[in-house]
Amino acid sequence: MSRIGYKVITLPAGVTVEVANGLATVKGPKGTLEVKVPSVIKVEKEGEVLKCTRANEEKHTKQLHGTTRANLQDAVTGVTSGFKKELVIVGIGYRCQMRGENIVMNVGYSHEIVIKPERTVKISCPSATEIVVEGLDKQAVGQTAALIRGTREPEPYNGKGVMYKNEHIIRKEGKRAASGGK
Repeated sequence: MSRIGYKVITLPAGVTVEVANGLATVKGPKGTLEVKVPSVIKVEKEGEVLKCTRANEEKHTKQLHGTTRANLQDAVTGVTSGFKKELVIVGIGYRCQMRGENIVMNVGYSHEIVIKPERTVKISCPSATEIVVEGLDKQAVGQTAALIRGTREPEPYNGKGVMYKNEHIIRKEGKRAASGGK
């Protein structure tokens, strides 16, 4: 059984949390995030520490307890240091470039793919084959990175496609290698 909900959240200097009407507002040096707090979960601020407690021992309440605590921790991390995902484009002729705030990708299709970032996310292209997705909200950063990766997922034979920077693609051998070269 997970005990994530019982862990306390330590607030760094410069971070404030206000809980009202089922919404926790986390303010920090990088911005502001809001986290929904279910009615069966109570968030209390004691000095520089946040504690989450649950109203009962039902299974659904226990699940919400850990999830709410994790979402609050992610919000605190987001407003202090933010989140970042790096992607790499591999393949001959595959490239990307910025067009305003949007990213335009050429990844082997007959048309360009334009991806618009979510509202709290910033996309940048340090080079034609690298993409950096940054933002405060962990979910929004992950969702935008997943949309970019989903345009051309890496394939196992040649390793071409859009992949996360440290992602390991399990490679397969082709038909010729498997048949013994006949």
